[in-house]
Amino acid sequence: MSALDAMWLSFVGLFLMFVSSITALLGRQKLTGFFRFLVLAFSFTCLLIAGIIMLFVVLPGSRADL
Repeated sequence: MSALDAMWLSFVGLFLMFVSSITALLGRQKLTGFFRFLVLAFSFTCLLIAGIIMLFVVLPGSRADL
């Protein structure tokens, strides 16, 4: 994976974190019942995928050519 691919993948991870936080706020403050559970489950799934993406991008280390 090139550095450019890792950058775009990290942008996807950041976007998923943003979606997760917005849907968590929406689910906790505005919704009730089963729909609340569904939105919070979606939020948790987005956060989990974003975390896996961030580990995939960060753990290999620097991709800079020295």
